[in-house]
Amino acid sequence: MELFGYPIETLYLYGLIIGGCLTLIYILMSDVLEGIFEVLSETFFNPTLILSFLTIFNASGYLLEIMTGMNSWILLVVSALLAFLFVTLLNVFVLIPLSSAEESNTYAIEDLQGRIGKVIISIPVDGYGEVLISGNSGNIAKSAVSLDNEPIEAGSDILIIDTKDGVLHVTRYEQETFNV
Repeated sequence: MELFGYPIETLYLYGLIIGGCLTLIYILMSDVLEGIFEVLSETFFNPTLILSFLTIFNASGYLLEIMTGMNSWILLVVSALLAFLFVTLLNVFVLIPLSSAEESNTYAIEDLQGRIGKVIISIPVDGYGEVLISGNSGNIAKSAVSLDNEPIEAGSDILIIDTKDGVLHVTRYEQETFNV
């Protein structure tokens, strides 16, 4: 089949080369282009998905035209369906989890209030020490001062009461046990 005076295989191949080049440019310039497309990507326009669709569509169309002797219109529809399926899977299983995982690794220092940690560098009376707070996403080491101006030895459990200027204000944590 010919389209615009060119064999359809040639058009698929040109589309694959152009889609691959645009994808490479988008990868290299993604920070700049992300700001430009930010308004549009909130709707339906996501450059990653569109470039992926074009690349998969052209690659599958080219391969199907070369390997099979089926009608070109049927192969065009099959290529579009394959590209739509793979782009949907890419979005659901890769892009959406990546976007939510990026936000879950961050924390605000105010979120540490009320958490229990362990002193790794002892806290003197009027000085700074360091505490380690363990969590699901990893360990956080932060500078700390004693809220009661009492020394706290290394290895002691602490309770984070307040945060000011990036420094944790802590007190010794003593777990009470109740006998029943």
